[in-house]
Amino acid sequence: MDQPSRPPERTNPMDHPPEQPAGADGSPKFGRLLLVLISAVLLIVVITFASEAYFS
Repeated sequence: MDQPSRPPERTNPMDHPPEQPAGADGSPKFGRLLLVLISAVLLIVVITFASEAYFS
């Protein structure tokens, strides 16, 4: 088979980029996400009670 030889750093046959190293800079911030979700739910609850008090 006549396939061009690849350099050793390009041994991936699909030529995908190398995987990023796992570290603290790219890790998801679940605590921050949880706080945002809780505050969004609390804001919806406050809006619901305020509109119920205003319209009735």
